[in-house]
Amino acid sequence: MSLTGGNRNDVTQLLPSLDKVPAVAGLVGRPTPDMLFADRGYDHDKYRRLLWQRGIRPVIAERGGQHGTGLGTFRWVVERTISWLHGFRRLRIRWERRDDIHEAFLGLATCLITHRHVQHLC
Repeated sequence: MSLTGGNRNDVTQLLPSLDKVPAVAGLVGRPTPDMLFADRGYDHDKYRRLLWQRGIRPVIAERGGQHGTGLGTFRWVVERTISWLHGFRRLRIRWERRDDIHEAFLGLATCLITHRHVQHLC
C-alpha cells in the first residue's frame, strides 16, 4: 500500500494498490486477483475498463442503485479490520510526520491483531 494524505480520493489509489500486491511464493509469474469488490465510490467506467485489461473482474456497486447488493458481506471484513486498527491510538490519528514510522506502527498493530487471533485458535 502507498501512504497518502487523508484528503486524497480513494479511487486514485486503486491501481497503485493493485501494483503493490506481492508475489505468492512458489507460484510462477505475478499472481493477479480474479475479481475486485468495491463500493459505489469506485463506480467509474475508466477503472472498470482498466481492471478488465488486467484480467480482473470488477464487482462494483453501481451509483444510484438500490442498497443491499450483496457486497456488504465482503465489505464488512474490511470495515472490521479498519476498526481493529483504530483500536491502536497511534493509528487512529496520524501524529508521525515520517511515513516509515507510521508504517512501522501499522506493521506492529497488524502483528498484534494476528497474534490475538492465533491465540483464539489454539
